[in-house]
Order: sequence, then C-alpha cells, then structure tokens
Amino acid sequence: MVDQLPNRGLELEMLHEMGFSSIDDLFSDLPERVRMQEALPLPPPQSEEEIIADARRLLGANLAMGDVVSFLGAGIYRNYVPSSVFQLVTRGEFLTSYTPYQPEVSQGMLQAMWEFQTLISELVGLPIANLSLYDGSTAAAEALTCAVRVHNRKASQQNTVYISELIPPDRISVMHNYCQGAGITLKTLKHNQDGTLDLESVKSAAGSCGVYVEQPNPIGILDGGVTKIKEIIGEHTALIIGVQPVSLGLVEAPGNYGADIIVGEGQPFGSPPTGGGPIYGIFACSKPYLRLMPGRIVGRSIDVDGKEAYCLTLSTREQHIRRHRATSNICTNETLIALMGAMHMSLLGPEGLEHLAARNMTACILAKQKLGDISGVTIPHVASSHFNEFVVELPKSASECLSYLDSVGIIGGFDLSKWYQNRTNWLLVTVTDQTKAAEIELLAAHLAAWCATKELIA
Repeated sequence: MVDQLPNRGLELEMLHEMGFSSIDDLFSDLPERVRMQEALPLPPPQSEEEIIADARRLLGANLAMGDVVSFLGAGIYRNYVPSSVFQLVTRGEFLTSYTPYQPEVSQGMLQAMWEFQTLISELVGLPIANLSLYDGSTAAAEALTCAVRVHNRKASQQNTVYISELIPPDRISVMHNYCQGAGITLKTLKHNQDGTLDLESVKSAAGSCGVYVEQPNPIGILDGGVTKIKEIIGEHTALIIGVQPVSLGLVEAPGNYGADIIVGEGQPFGSPPTGGGPIYGIFACSKPYLRLMPGRIVGRSIDVDGKEAYCLTLSTREQHIRRHRATSNICTNETLIALMGAMHMSLLGPEGLEHLAARNMTACILAKQKLGDISGVTIPHVASSHFNEFVVELPKSASECLSYLDSVGIIGGFDLSKWYQNRTNWLLVTVTDQTKAAEIELLAAHLAAWCATKELIA
C-alpha cells in the first residue's frame, strides 16, 4: 500500500538529522506552562462514507439566499446571473490559470482579461481600467492613495482627502489602514437632511488631493449634486466616484461629468451573494493617473507578424519593480471572479444592462410605495430617487423589527445603527431584479402587523 501521508514513518530519521532523539526534544525550548498537556479535542477517525454523511448533515442546516424572502443588501446584491457564466468559468483554461507572466502561452487568458478592462472602461466612461482589485473597499482606498501620489506636490491641502460622512465604517476602516501609514489625513463632507451631499461643504475640499463620494450613496440615494463636484473642487483635485455598477444601465456614467477615478464593488456582475466572497473591485481612471494607478493592466499591441498580441504592461507592483517605487502592495487580483463579471456583462449587452437596471429601479419604487403607506412607517428621504435600496424609519428599534421578521421567515433588511449609531430606528431595505411583487406585499403585511403592536403598546 502506498503511504498517502507525506513523510509518514520518517519522523525519527528527520529528527536524527537535526540532532534530536524524540519529538519532545525538538520542542524542549517551549516552556511547560504554555504546552497543551491534554489530548487534542478531536473526534475519532472517520471513514469517507461517514465524513460525507456528516458534511451533508451540516450543510443541510444552512439557509441559501433563495430559501427565504430577503431584503438584505447594503453593498452586496442579489441579481440573476445566467447559468452559462458558471459553465464557462469552470473551463480548465480559466479555472486553473495562474498569472500570465508568459504571454506567448497565455494569449487567450490575456485577451479575456483585456475584454474585462474594455467593458469596465465603456461602462464607467473612462479610458483606462485595471484587471480588478480585491473588493470595492480596497479599490476605494487605493484610489485615495493614487490621488495623493498624483496631486500632492501642487496641493494646497497636502496629504489630505475628503470622503462622504455616509461611507460605511467597514469601508472607512480599510481607508484608514491604507492612509495612516502614508500619512494621509481623511476629512469628511457633510450631507443635507434629505440625504444629498452638502455642496457648501464640498468647497472646503478645493485644493486637497481628492474627494471620494458614492453614486448612489450608501443609503441608496441618487444624488444629482454629485455631477457638480468637479467644477467646485477644480482640475487639481481628483474626483473619485464609487459606483454600484448595475445602476449605470440607467444612470449617467461618472466619467461623463468629470470623475477622475471610478471604483466600485463588481459583485453584482457575475457573482451571487455568498458568505463573504469571492468578490472583486472595479478601478478605472483618466490618463493622468495611468502610471500611478495600482493593480494589473493588460495591454494590446501588434506582434512582429502583424497579429494582435496581449501582455501585462505598466506593472507598478512591488513584485516587478523596486519596492520603494511600487504604487501598491496589491500582489494579486480577482481575475477569475472578474472574468465572471465580464461574461455576465457580455451576455447582457447594452440593452440587457438597461433592462436589468430598470427592473431594479421598478422594484425599488414599488417597495417605497408599499412600505410608505404603512401606519407608523416613515420614508425619511421619500422625495429622493433611489436605486436598489432606501431607508425606512420605524416606530421602534430596527433590530427588534428584524427579529420579528426573522421569526416569520423574512430577512427584512439591514439595521443601520451598525453604521450610524444614532439611527437605531432606521432600516435599509434592499430590492433587486430578483425581488417579486408578492414578496414586497408579504414584507409590507408583516411590517404593518409589527407596527400595529408597537402602536398598541405605546
């Protein structure tokens, strides 16, 4: 029988080579007080049959997104992904591929990567896109450091960037991690009561290295004021826009109203919601930022035979150049998941993308109407246009409401007190193309019943 465990039975030989007679001698430097004296708390060995049975039992306890009515979003969205995406991406040339350092044997993969960049570029309205970053938050953080590299020398507010006060704390945490080591200061821009950006506060950002806002913003509002930011801050301050990419089927591409860098979470294209990933970040920019942008870029050229040829180009990663000249420590990306996004976008086409965005918008409008009619429920920003999601103000705490909705088999949304501590009664309700009118009616009915009990108690 072939020994399937590496080095099994060779322990004594290996110890002898190192000058030890036993495992205890090898670990003799470990103080007794920190050693585990008891046996490891592991179950007895199992056969393959037993392991598979246990795994199925454990997996059966999980709830899939499609098993319950869900209105949870807050950055990760449930859109329909054609089954052909999953069939294509599991082909060996995609699934098992590594970094295409040798372009002569990787032309197919490189071309697919280049097509992704082209699709993102066309989607956001900027000429240059990289081959994705880890996620939307790292893309946003990289955009801030990129803006400082480009503008800091001439900035009157050096090493300073401004971000919307509505940015979720998990994203701000990533930004702080990137900025603190580089000595970059983050300042915040105020918002009006209706959830739109306070353009007066934007004036204070003129002369800084960059301004970061999101469109739609984190509570789903499509803010027309965002289109005026560039003329306020001027050419020497980078305008960075975070996008929900599906919205661009209906909403003006930020590159058309002055955005210098556009980032976002690519997950709505190609990747269904899971328990934490995989996801991928979008990063696109205008030409002045090209040589200082992070991540991988695939370039297209013509070879000596006059044929199209693709290769990684303008590499600014610390793997490729001297570390002190690297623009980022991003040593990898999310190529496979990004290619799923490219496949999804290709299958949709321009008309399909517009239709998808319209379905999201229609469901959002319907949900606002239905929930806004409930006694005890208020839509704080009812006059604003929303995409995907909107805020509902409840008579009691959102966490209490979510517990009740969970008891009747509904994931009712996101408790916004996790983002904004003083908004304990705010619930972020998300709808997508996968949300049915009957599900909205069901949520409205149970929410009305819960509100009625709170009014009776009051």
